Amino acid sequence: MSTTPEAQESERVATNDAVRKAFEIAVKLSCRPVITGLENTPAEGGFIVASNHLSFLDSVLIQALFPRTVSFFAKAEYFNQTGVKGRAMKLFFESVGSVPVERQHHSASVEALFSLGAIASAGHGVGIYPEGTRSRDGRLYRGKNGVGWLAVATGLPVVPVGLRGTEALQKPDSRMVRPRKFEMHVGEALHFEQLGKKHPLPARRKATEEIMDSIAALSGQERVATYNAPPAEADG
Repeated sequence: MSTTPEAQESERVATNDAVRKAFEIAVKLSCRPVITGLENTPAEGGFIVASNHLSFLDSVLIQALFPRTVSFFAKAEYFNQTGVKGRAMKLFFESVGSVPVERQHHSASVEALFSLGAIASAGHGVGIYPEGTRSRDGRLYRGKNGVGWLAVATGLPVVPVGLRGTEALQKPDSRMVRPRKFEMHVGEALHFEQLGKKHPLPARRKATEEIMDSIAALSGQERVATYNAPPAEADG
C-alpha cells in the first residue's frame, strides 16, 4: 500500500520529534542540567542561536533541549556511514536538525553562511558558534564576523546562549561521554536592522560584538581579545 508524500512527511516529522524528545529525556535524567531562558526562543519564524563552544556535544545538547528545532552543521561523514550503526547515526543527526556539510566547507565559509541564512529565512532556527571552533582553555574568544553577517543580512532575531560545564561531558580527543551536570542559559533575543547580504563591515562588526557581549554575560567566561586558533583537525 503506497502512501502520499504528505503522509510520508508527517511520519518523518513525527519520527524526528520522537528522537529529539527521547534524547532530551536522556540528557535531563543523566545530567540534571540547569536550564534557564528557553522562553526567549521565538515562537514562530526564523531565528539564529549564537552560542559559546566548549564541547563536541554542544550542538546536539542545544538541539535536544531547545523547544524548536535548531539546525547546526555537522560533518557529512556522520550521514554517510554504512550498516546499522551508520543508519542510526544518520537518523539521529537528521532528527535533531543537523545539516551535513563537507569538512572544507565548514561554518566559517561564505557558502555555509548563505546556507544558514536560507534556512533561517525560510522560518527555521539555525545555530552558529561565533568563535568558530571549541575553546580548549575555557575562555571566550573574539567572535568572527560570520555571526554578524548572518544577523544583519537576515534581520532575524539572534538568541544568545551561554553554556557552562559541557566540556566535562566529553574530554577533548576522547570518544567517551560521561554524564555530568552542566548549565545552559538562554538570553533575550537581540534584534538588528536588516541590511541585506551586501552591507558595511562596521555594521557587521558591531552586531558581532553585541552578540559576544551577551554570550559572555550568560557563560561567565573570561574574555580573550584574539581569535581562537583551530586544532590540527577541524571540530565537528
